[in-house]
Amino acid sequence: MAALTTFTDEARIALDTLSGRATGLFSPSLRLGVTGLSRAGKTVFISAFVHNLIHGGRLPMFEAQKSGRIARAYLQEQPDDAVPRFQYEDHVAALVDQRIWPDSTRAISELRLTIEFESASGWNRLFSQGKLSVDIVDYPGEWLLDLPLLGKSYEEFSREAFELARLPVRADLSEAWRALSETVKPEGEADEMAARRLAESFSAYLKACKDDERALSTLPPGRFLMPGDLDGSPALTFAPLPGLATGRGRPGSLHAMMERRYEAYKTHVVKPFFREHIARLDRQIVLIDAMQALNAGPGAIADLERAVTEILACFRPGRGNLLTDLFSRRIDRILVAATKADHLHHESHDRLQAIVRRLTERAVARANLSGAEVDVLALAAVRATREGTVKQGRETLPVIIGTPIEGETIGKQRFDGNTETAIFPGDLPERADVVFQDFGTNHRQDVDDPTIRFVRFRPPRLERTAEGLTLSLPHIRLDRALQFLIGDHLA
Repeated sequence: MAALTTFTDEARIALDTLSGRATGLFSPSLRLGVTGLSRAGKTVFISAFVHNLIHGGRLPMFEAQKSGRIARAYLQEQPDDAVPRFQYEDHVAALVDQRIWPDSTRAISELRLTIEFESASGWNRLFSQGKLSVDIVDYPGEWLLDLPLLGKSYEEFSREAFELARLPVRADLSEAWRALSETVKPEGEADEMAARRLAESFSAYLKACKDDERALSTLPPGRFLMPGDLDGSPALTFAPLPGLATGRGRPGSLHAMMERRYEAYKTHVVKPFFREHIARLDRQIVLIDAMQALNAGPGAIADLERAVTEILACFRPGRGNLLTDLFSRRIDRILVAATKADHLHHESHDRLQAIVRRLTERAVARANLSGAEVDVLALAAVRATREGTVKQGRETLPVIIGTPIEGETIGKQRFDGNTETAIFPGDLPERADVVFQDFGTNHRQDVDDPTIRFVRFRPPRLERTAEGLTLSLPHIRLDRALQFLIGDHLA
């Protein structure tokens, strides 16, 4: 990542880090980044993370909780006043009271959770306050996929965009944009309306790639999907151009206009995001919706692997020492988690984890994450189903039981959002490498295959104690994620 920052960028990062370390001497903190691509469950993960710690959830694999060393966990005012607060209370109300999934991450947000604990080591108890503030930084994975643009010229960006657009899984979706691109002359005069038409057509293609049927993940520039207050600005009114010669465009040409706006996007959008947020992280979890990609077919799986590779390459991995840590933060632990494990029977969880591990190992090898510990997990931050069995003839099938979201379908059956249903979700392949084979399809061919049944479920009704108290949100392996991400800081 060093090649993507200037000396000035690194100097500003060092000053910010030094200031943060000075504050941390009196109030120890850990900055945890939570990212993932759309519908991976970032908001749900953070809400469940905080809810279970505040309410003393069932976390048998989280050692500090299991041993009774956590005195309490509570929310505090976050340290960054210019960053929107993660609206934890609203999201929990949606999950618990309305039984709907909260809105997806649309921008960056932050929340500070402080944990008071007793160290397991007598030596540490002498020198530690027994307090850790976890600053949870929530941001869209689509924005993270912009960071590789910092090392690419406009010509390289254009060439790669057209190469991706011609892949079988994307070719039909990008056809209108590619056809429009062929009608303009890059070295012709700059034309604002031509630039706008190209940008709108390019954005429409990216949004179509994101739909459930294709479930594609590598879709930079990320702000084209989530423009926010930049909507309509020149920095978002550009698009790749075909057949560009090496070198800068002629002054006054469409090529030069697009190139200038691309560089403005990097300068005013991508660089500040990296410097102010990504470069300040200590730990990271990357959530991926492997289930949706498996539903969509081999093309989506290959694209998810490409996206994970680019995401992992954006981090600053490694372990520092007392001196270097004063001026530079490094991410020393990264967890890649496949969400929605509750959509499968537990007998398939190992297979899901093996698929994600295979995908991650290949991505790690390409991203060069030396110095960081990387782990893989299949989890459900909020468990929406329970397990059971049903008889089908002489066969006993393992099923999951839950309330499918209104409008979900299996074959010709359409669910109403209120009826609890037992579903046999099907079996994942025993061999992980099967899902990485390219069968030459544009997208999945098994849309009508009744053995594949991945549907979305409503959040569960929370159990209550005899005294009427609502218990914490149920989960699958959230405790293991907590142990990996923050457990050593509570030892």
